[in-house]
Amino acid sequence: MAIITLSEVQVTQFVGQYIWPLTRISAFLLAAPIFGTQIVSSRIRLALSFAVTILVAPLLPPLPAFSGFSLPIILISMQQVIIGLTLAFAMQVVFQLFVLSGQYIAMKMGLGFASMNDPSSGVTVTIISQFYLLTTTLLFVSINGHLLLIDVLVKSFTVMPVGMDGFSLQKFSDITLLGSWMFSGALTIALPVMTALLLVNVAFGIMSRSAPQMNIFAVGFPITLVLGLVLMWMGFSSFLSNFYVFTDKGFIFLEHLLGAG
Repeated sequence: MAIITLSEVQVTQFVGQYIWPLTRISAFLLAAPIFGTQIVSSRIRLALSFAVTILVAPLLPPLPAFSGFSLPIILISMQQVIIGLTLAFAMQVVFQLFVLSGQYIAMKMGLGFASMNDPSSGVTVTIISQFYLLTTTLLFVSINGHLLLIDVLVKSFTVMPVGMDGFSLQKFSDITLLGSWMFSGALTIALPVMTALLLVNVAFGIMSRSAPQMNIFAVGFPITLVLGLVLMWMGFSSFLSNFYVFTDKGFIFLEHLLGAG
């Protein structure tokens, strides 16, 4: 009976073939939309990381061998974590864009005090933001966005192989500019409702000057609240188009991160 013998080089090469993809994939699933929420337990996320790694690792080119805990190995591990977290953060900004737009609308409607705990992130947000986030999540799953995220992650191993190379300083500069894009995009979604409510508040201000005996605070709040809900309902017809536009921009930015330069 033949005995299979493995050398130390073969063992370290085999371990490296799976440990490097597992590091990047685990970091990505930790912060990615849907996968990284608190609703998904750590056991499920870990099992999914192992499953994706087992499927992806045989398709990858030869990777650096895992030769114990040395300084180069630690640097490569940190690099894989940074790549995974950065790709996940770029798409997470798209989801927070809709959360921020709901925050704008809620503050203008006077519902800023009506907050609830978001079970997906553990952060307290307004009910309008929670409604927009749930709608965005359902639409994202309906277009198989979660599968597209995994596809982008798998492509990253071809575009950015495991090694000491990572994102350039220009790419990190582009990531910081996502903040301004998030605020401007959220304002674009909320601007119609905010403008209409601004005109209503101006009309109440004129009424308070012409009829000082009228209690504007008692009359204005329910009218502003009801009118804000009506305007949200009327403007919800454009929510799907806005979702497609900003989601496409998010995936385009992911392709930009994985591109040359």
